[in-house]
Amino acid sequence: MEKKYLLNTKQMAEFVARGFLRFDEMVPDAINQAVMAEFDAGTTQSAPAGTPLSQCYPEPSAVGKMLRLPELQGIIHSLVGPDPTFDHHAIHVRQPNEGKAQGMHGDSIIDTRLHFDIQIMYFPHDVPLEMGGTLVVPGSQYRRINEMDIARYQNFKGQIPMVCKAGSILVLHHGIWHCGRQNRTNQKRYMFKVRLNPRVRQYRLWNTDDLEQMSGSNKEIFTRNTNAIEDVQTILSRQEPWFEGAAGRLEIINRINQWRFLTGDQNFDVHYWLTRLENMPENRLEAA
Repeated sequence: MEKKYLLNTKQMAEFVARGFLRFDEMVPDAINQAVMAEFDAGTTQSAPAGTPLSQCYPEPSAVGKMLRLPELQGIIHSLVGPDPTFDHHAIHVRQPNEGKAQGMHGDSIIDTRLHFDIQIMYFPHDVPLEMGGTLVVPGSQYRRINEMDIARYQNFKGQIPMVCKAGSILVLHHGIWHCGRQNRTNQKRYMFKVRLNPRVRQYRLWNTDDLEQMSGSNKEIFTRNTNAIEDVQTILSRQEPWFEGAAGRLEIINRINQWRFLTGDQNFDVHYWLTRLENMPENRLEAA
């Protein structure tokens, strides 16, 4: 995989902190039109769970052409590694002037891994606000809930609706809270979702050329790097509007653990928060 297609460290830190990445107008319109025609014809073929992604959606599948775009392949590689496992897909259709919306939910209450799956959400046509679109609650991926337990809540501070142009891609951590909003237009709305599982240890799979600078581990280099506006600690310590005051520290602790897992740096911390919890004086050897 060419490095130019891989995510950088800032993007990875944003994913760890917020649980999603957004890529506007990534897919060419010719593929968008072919995908919608394929959906209408009902010819999009799924595959058994556990199949390597490379064996799914063979030519002439329009969905396959979308997933094989080098830009999207680089995102997939950065998050779950080369040729991940296909889990499942869904073609979500919202009918015109539909009188209901999907309840807010999380998909994976039973999934407690530091390894994570991704869900790719693809929007083959323009999605204005009145068409609904997918809505996500940033930073919610580590706050595990029992699927539809939060469905009675209609709005969260800081929620983001996927209002976008055709060909846009939303990549989600499997645990993020999300829902499909009501379609109030006279047009049918499509969204294609595919879930992918890693087949390799998720260790530094992105372009790590800027990892040292972004982590701030070498302060002299970081100070000279005028393009590095934020470091990883700044990104991972940023609170979301729905965080409950000091309780937001719980989410930041979860982010620190995830970042340590992805980088292998067991000394990484944000404001000494996790190091403080790991302080066990009784485990230290007595000085001779």
